[in-house]
Amino acid sequence: MKGQVHYEKRGQSALLSIDNPPVNPLSSGVRQGLFDGVSQALEDDEVKAIVVTGLNRAFIAGADISEFGAAATQGASLNDVLKQMESSPKPIIAAINGTAFGGGLEVALCCDYRIASNTAPVGLPEVKLGLLPGAGGTQRLPRLVGAAAAIQAIVSGDPIPAAKALDMGIVDRVVETDIVTSGLAFADEIIAQGCPTRKIRDLDDKILSDRGDTAVFDSAAASLDKTHRGQFAPLQILECIR
Repeated sequence: MKGQVHYEKRGQSALLSIDNPPVNPLSSGVRQGLFDGVSQALEDDEVKAIVVTGLNRAFIAGADISEFGAAATQGASLNDVLKQMESSPKPIIAAINGTAFGGGLEVALCCDYRIASNTAPVGLPEVKLGLLPGAGGTQRLPRLVGAAAAIQAIVSGDPIPAAKALDMGIVDRVVETDIVTSGLAFADEIIAQGCPTRKIRDLDDKILSDRGDTAVFDSAAASLDKTHRGQFAPLQILECIR
C-alpha cells in the first residue's frame, strides 16, 4: 500500500507523522497507518495524548487520485479512520504543518484540538470540482463555526489562511515555531488539564441555534440563486448543512 505513517513516543504523547510525498494524500497506506497508529496509542497506558502531523510540505492535501480500483479500497477506509479518531478517549491534536484541504481538513475536524503553522491554509475545495465534501465536512464545520460561516467556506471552496482559520475558530492556535515541538507542547498542556477531549460531533449549540433561524438558510439560498444558478453542488451543500 502506498504511503505510511511513522509512530513515535514522545514523553506522554504518541506522534503520528504522515509520509506520502509530496503532499500526503490519503492513500490506502496513509489511512491504514493512521488507523494502526491510533490503535497502538490507545492500547498504550503510558500514552495520554496523540499528535498527528505531516511530513513534507502538507498536512494532508486530500484524496489520493493516483489510486484506482482495488488499490483505492485496500486497508482501512477513511470513514473507519475518522470514526476511530472521533471516538478516541484520549485527546488527539492535529498539528497542521501545511496544506489541509478536503479530506485533510476533515481528518483535522475529527481531532479534539487543532494547531496550525502560520503558513498552513485549510479548506474544503471539493465544490470547485462540482463535488461535495464526502467525509463529514458539511456536518462538523457548521457545528464548529456556525452555519453562515460554514456555508460561505464550503460553497466558495477557497483556501482559508491560518490566521483567518484561527479567527473563525477552525483552529485553536497558530504558531510560527516548529509545528511538531508546538504540537507536543500543546499536548502537554492538555495532559496537565486532565486530558479533556472535545468532540465536534457533540457541539450542538451553534447548529441548533442556526436551524431555528431560517433566515440564515433563506439568505444563503437567495445568494446562491444569483451566484451559482444551475450548479448542483452548492445547493446540495446548503441542504446538507440545513
